[in-house]
Amino acid sequence: MTKVLDIPKVNAKNMTEKEFFYGHKACAGCGGSIAVRLALKVLGERTYSALPAGCMSAVGFIFPQMAFNSNAIITTFPGSASMAAGIAAGAKALGQEDFKTVVFAGDGGTADIGFQALSGMIDRNDDVLYICYDNEAYMNTGIQKSGLTPYGTKTTTTPAGQNIPGTITHKKNLFEIIAAHDIQYAATASIGYPQDFLNKVNKAKHVKGASFIHVYASCPTGWGTPTETSVEIAKDAVDAGLIFLAEYEDGEYKLNRNPKEFKSVEEYLKKQGRFKHMSDADIQCVIENRDKKWERMRKNWL
Repeated sequence: MTKVLDIPKVNAKNMTEKEFFYGHKACAGCGGSIAVRLALKVLGERTYSALPAGCMSAVGFIFPQMAFNSNAIITTFPGSASMAAGIAAGAKALGQEDFKTVVFAGDGGTADIGFQALSGMIDRNDDVLYICYDNEAYMNTGIQKSGLTPYGTKTTTTPAGQNIPGTITHKKNLFEIIAAHDIQYAATASIGYPQDFLNKVNKAKHVKGASFIHVYASCPTGWGTPTETSVEIAKDAVDAGLIFLAEYEDGEYKLNRNPKEFKSVEEYLKKQGRFKHMSDADIQCVIENRDKKWERMRKNWL
């Protein structure tokens, strides 16, 4: 990979004014569409995008109003990483240069259904950037629980009532699972911190081999939040310590933000309809899990 110092930082002054994802049919305030739009502005027009079943494929390929202004394809649900690997290999075989192949997949299509192909892609070190836009449930098919749905979330498959708090499991440690493959570059991000996300996409763009970015992307429809607060709520998740910004590179972890104090977890949760049922005990469970994770990260990553 090109040395970090040699990679120019992306900002409003040097970013292209061209748009490569627009006119889509996503819900108002869709965080996933923000993530795709920002990433493609960094990756540019010489990009091949592969998308499995999910929100972005559903809203981006509605003929004749195609939202992608560069090459893009809908893949099988479990095979986006392997199909992207084939695209990258085919373009190379044709002698093409200066291109990037990217996957845009949701949390279900990444942490659950598509994980086997993703693991194989990393193992082969295929020249593909895989971006998981995490809205914490299978939103496209009716808000069902995924492996990245947090504790206490009310979904259609984990209803909340007197006997259960909604989802009874915590999010998979996806970033660390990916890093355990000893991938060249992996990162976490949030649309609430767009500059951080842009810089990480730009960094991954220069990787010759497999790279991975897990970006937190809010969903007003599934979360029960106002459409105008999508970026704000994604920032709140980071500030409350429920989402962390980090990188894995050269076999080492790096925390990009290590706040001395966290903002209120309760305030973050109560802003969202999917968490309004949670009791004080449920909220304390979330806080304890957060603190345990941060204690481990600070001990091992700093």
